[in-house]
Amino acid sequence: MPLQTQPRDRLPGVSFIGAGPGDPDLLTVAALRGIEAAEVVLHDRLVGEAILALIPARARAIGVGKEGFGPAVPQADTNALLVAFALQGLRVVRLKAGDGGIFGRLDEEIEVLERAGIPFRVVPGITAAAAAAASIGRSLTRRGRNGSLRILTAHDVEGFAEQDWSSLARPGEVAAIYMGRRAARFLQGRLFMHGADGATPVTLVENASRPEERIVPATLATLATAAAGLEGPVVILYGLAPRRAAAVLPQLKEASA
Repeated sequence: MPLQTQPRDRLPGVSFIGAGPGDPDLLTVAALRGIEAAEVVLHDRLVGEAILALIPARARAIGVGKEGFGPAVPQADTNALLVAFALQGLRVVRLKAGDGGIFGRLDEEIEVLERAGIPFRVVPGITAAAAAAASIGRSLTRRGRNGSLRILTAHDVEGFAEQDWSSLARPGEVAAIYMGRRAARFLQGRLFMHGADGATPVTLVENASRPEERIVPATLATLATAAAGLEGPVVILYGLAPRRAAAVLPQLKEASA
């Protein structure tokens, strides 16, 4: 279906578009249409290359990504670019990995636009937790197992993030933990301190939905060892084990032999 265009003065100043976990097939129709109509795209570091390839050649694409413990474009610079391009009357897309409303600084950037009187719209995307759960053949909630789901970050502005460990350590709890690769030993220690069972299933999904995806089954007792062999973005599915056979890192296979 062709993109329905509108007069320039009726278009939103900035479209916040969730790019999903990386597989372009998981983009929403609204996301694809927004990308195709863009004149400027400010994109996160974790947006997949296959999705970046969908940006029109006529559009200006600018990376404004951040890397934990690595180089980052200051948030103030990103905010300034959003306002500057929008005030020029350009169709601006802020392309965020996964869903912009989950650990994506969406509110912070919206507030900047509001102060400048710039209109916006939000196009949600599939978050990495949903893609990771699909890859291991599990639902994130299940009757009789868990009536709630926690989506947690392992890092906050002060370092490793503290959580309600005592409740998370209870049997049957399920959580999707973002940015947990470097914090794996910290997470493991906190949960053990609050009585979690070392046999609790844990699955690490690296590069969820992408061709280089890796699925590493583990337990709370082996979480830190499993995470040590990974390098890309990882979602830790606490309380869930893969339903079907999954690829295990060679060093973990050797360690269990």
